[in-house]
Amino acid sequence: MKVGVLGGGQLGQMLAEAGRRLGIGLRFLAPDAESPAGRRAELVVAQYDNEAALTHFIDGLDVVTYEFENIPIAAVRSLAERTVVRPSVEALETAQDRANEKACFETLGIPTPRWAAAGTLREARAGLELVGIPAMLKTRRHGYDGKGQAVIRERADVERGWVTVSGAPSVVESLVSFTRELSIIAARSVAGDIAFYPLVENHHSEGILRFSLAPAPNVSESVQKRAREYAGKIMEHLGYVGVMAIEFFEVPDGLLANEMAPRVHNSGHWSIEGADTSQFENHLRAVTGMELGSTEMHGVCGMVNVIGQEPDVARLREIPDVHVHMYGKAPAPRRKLGHITVTADDLDGVRRAVAQVRAVLARK
Repeated sequence: MKVGVLGGGQLGQMLAEAGRRLGIGLRFLAPDAESPAGRRAELVVAQYDNEAALTHFIDGLDVVTYEFENIPIAAVRSLAERTVVRPSVEALETAQDRANEKACFETLGIPTPRWAAAGTLREARAGLELVGIPAMLKTRRHGYDGKGQAVIRERADVERGWVTVSGAPSVVESLVSFTRELSIIAARSVAGDIAFYPLVENHHSEGILRFSLAPAPNVSESVQKRAREYAGKIMEHLGYVGVMAIEFFEVPDGLLANEMAPRVHNSGHWSIEGADTSQFENHLRAVTGMELGSTEMHGVCGMVNVIGQEPDVARLREIPDVHVHMYGKAPAPRRKLGHITVTADDLDGVRRAVAQVRAVLARK
């Protein structure tokens, strides 16, 4: 099998590593010659809407997938007319636009924070009246890791927020008082079988995921069941094939869906060492028509993102049960340079090791 991947970041790099274990060849298309995935597999360097490059890219491929969602939908439609694309164009188009995404959740009866679409400053003001204060103003497209977002704590903040999002089509969303942030990762096969990883607890700072704990502690069976139910509904509705992540806010009444990612996800990196089958392997299994692998966990895992500056990798590797993954990216503020997974038999063991990891990362 030969799989083409649109995008060439660290998620692609880890897909390539999983493909090697499965005997699946990968080819990437990305505009940056320094894309991390190019260190692991063939890389076609071109813009996503370059038709000549797309034709070259799909030559000899069995299926095309993607490792991030900000790809011109017209290019993906063009590919879908010539080869198999998984997940579907519809799934990508839904996830690319926050308004479409939230409308999809509502159609399926999945609760979300109160929200309203805002194409103008006037509509943003009207949306704020509908959802209440405090609120978030988020661009409908291209926002990630806290980009394209502004907090609205009083009505006078709307104008400043509109400048922050550069007047782009946006959504106004109620700022939820939540207990914690959770995510579920699921894989759906061509045959429609779905495999779920356990809910994961996520900790963000400045809009960037910093730490994940798997499985999330103190999750009731009803909450776990509800998360699986929501994920299953979305995947079946979209005819989804591949791995999907859904981020939730846990509130006293249950779960509110925040957003979905139609791809492998940062909050599932722990699965490389912590599950029978990683999210990366299961994504490739799904899109190539193979049976899904077991998502059974081993003990407890913590995943720490390496942000902004290079760590002392040698010192990190001296810590027992620590697994260091560096992506080969140049240091820059807010950039994800790698991640570190800690495995242990119990939660206390993970917390002790994570404290050691953070002590190393804090050293300049």
